[in-house]
Amino acid sequence: MRSVPVMIAAFVTYIIITGSITAYDIITGAITAFAAGLLFGKHLVSNPGKALNPARWVRFALYFLKYITVIEAKAHADVIRRILSGDVRPGIVKVPLNLGDEYARFLVAASITNTPGTVTVHMDDGCVYVNWISVSTSDPEKRREEILGEFEENAKKIFEGGGA
Repeated sequence: MRSVPVMIAAFVTYIIITGSITAYDIITGAITAFAAGLLFGKHLVSNPGKALNPARWVRFALYFLKYITVIEAKAHADVIRRILSGDVRPGIVKVPLNLGDEYARFLVAASITNTPGTVTVHMDDGCVYVNWISVSTSDPEKRREEILGEFEENAKKIFEGGGA
């Protein structure tokens, strides 16, 4: 049962990457997904019921769409503005992180790193260290709100909450 979520994710990823739904692609994708599920399911999934919750998948898809459109566009515009104006005060800051789930923590770290102007450089149990293009506050909670804000909130809903 733990292999099913991996099979689904692998199949969907395969179809998206190939950009095709011919019989050949569906069969090849199914075989690949089956193999991936058998090989990695026991290592990646600890709670299959939680992983198969459709509300979590929908929430993740909506977060991903917002991330690659709205959040990324804002971050790119901010970095361009800072480069043109010279308004940069780079530094590595410690930001409190209130997530227990390993996958939620990974999603936050990946979201930070993929967003222009920030890079995750280290994570501890209770915090994340971020190389930030323009350090604007010394208050840890304000940093958390500015850097993690939406990332942490969505990761908590996707991986720790009920998915609603």
